[in-house]
Amino acid sequence: MNPPESTSLVTAAPARPSDSCAMVIFGASGDLTKRKLIPALYNLALDNLLSRQFVVIGFAGTDFNTESFREQLNRDIREFSFRPIDEEIWEWFRRRIYYVRGSFDDAEAFRTLAKTITEASVEHGAHGNLFHYLAVAPKFFGTIVRHLGVAGLAKEANGQWRRVIVEKPFGRDLDSARALNTEIKQVLGERQIYRIDHYLGKETVQNLMVFRFGNGIFEPVWNRRYIDHVQITAAETVGVERRGGYYETAGALRDMVPNHLSQLVSLTAMEPPSSFDADPVRDEQAKVLHALQPFSPEDVLSRTVRGQYGDGRQDNAAVPAYRSEPGVVPDSRTETYAALKLTIDNWRWADVPFYLRTGKRMAKRCTEIAIQFKRAPFMLFRKAGAGNPTQNRLVIRIQPDEGIALTFGAKLPGTVMRQSEVQMNFSYADCFGMHPSTGYERLLYDCMVGDQTLFQRADMVEAGWALIQPVLDVWSALPARSFPNYAAGTAGPSEAEELLARDGRAWGKMRP
Repeated sequence: MNPPESTSLVTAAPARPSDSCAMVIFGASGDLTKRKLIPALYNLALDNLLSRQFVVIGFAGTDFNTESFREQLNRDIREFSFRPIDEEIWEWFRRRIYYVRGSFDDAEAFRTLAKTITEASVEHGAHGNLFHYLAVAPKFFGTIVRHLGVAGLAKEANGQWRRVIVEKPFGRDLDSARALNTEIKQVLGERQIYRIDHYLGKETVQNLMVFRFGNGIFEPVWNRRYIDHVQITAAETVGVERRGGYYETAGALRDMVPNHLSQLVSLTAMEPPSSFDADPVRDEQAKVLHALQPFSPEDVLSRTVRGQYGDGRQDNAAVPAYRSEPGVVPDSRTETYAALKLTIDNWRWADVPFYLRTGKRMAKRCTEIAIQFKRAPFMLFRKAGAGNPTQNRLVIRIQPDEGIALTFGAKLPGTVMRQSEVQMNFSYADCFGMHPSTGYERLLYDCMVGDQTLFQRADMVEAGWALIQPVLDVWSALPARSFPNYAAGTAGPSEAEELLARDGRAWGKMRP
């Protein structure tokens, strides 16, 4: 099987298989492992991007052994894989799966883990390279990293690397994020830490840099002279499902803005990096995050909106209010919707507002970046009765239908001068016939080859929390009194529409 062409930002040369290594998944009996991580690793094996010298060890408190864990994953892969099962490749992969039962604060369990890693690595030629995936609740991050250090599972020697992938949320506010960074850096160096954001595994997000910096027609107009404003939307039709207990401690703002949406802002607004290596790219992203104008308490009241969904209808079926979801208190003040108006204090983006919105139980599932260009200044067609010029809009769709659409004006056929909006539409699936993926393939592969470009650095994480900390403080001091303030299956609270209307603007349409 020949390897596929690389999706590298730098070269069209074929991608090489990942480094030989062992992977430890902490929290291996959870949903993330069966739904995302194992299918992603299987897809890498299918595409010849996973080293032939690879093993994966699950670590959790669930009562499995290696054989029963393999059998469980054998059932799970047939339910959650997006691609057909190649029995030969899956059997090759399955033989490289091991399991250690233990708690995250048990030193003896970590000694057993170290022994299992050594034995499995020798059997399959994994050559001592090792990375750990913390698919666990955030409260265990520090504990696990500390035990990795004590057990010698984080120390690099003799050319062998050690890396740790940390899931979000990385902290719950600015102080806790700083404390967590300090704690894990007592064991790990920054180049060993891979703070994962699965949004950055999506092709369209990665394509932002190619789209902007590789096309001469867009970069010259990507600035305050030509762009009126930017809208970034991350809307979901689902409610909190089984995550009510977690969501009560988080809310939409914490869950989405300091990580996913901040990353999209930084990639949209960054300056051209000197190269596509990890640090030059992340340096430019960090500059954007640090240039975001901080919220004063007055700004929070005028430039942010929060909402909570009530009962309503989704897909022609009645759905309950947030306060009726399992694990949610009946008088909950937790927001399921958040909208913000951001401004960036630099030469490229001064006076160009960035509007962000995210919510549960919305009218439509979509994540997109919309670039609204300014109108042409000369009303050439006014006397002809053709109306005002079209305001060009570029929409970068991240999910579920990855692609890019450009709206512009064209003359309607006929003897009368009339104009209409038309759209040029590019779809990844139509153009490239892409395999379905979990969104984790690229991120796992990059960790195995040592590329941190799509992972957050400590200063970026802290900048994301610094942005929303004033909002958290004000919202905590002044609990919302109007909840619920939007019906499930709608576009969100009316206050969010007013946020843009005060500026003479409107959100892009969100129809089911």
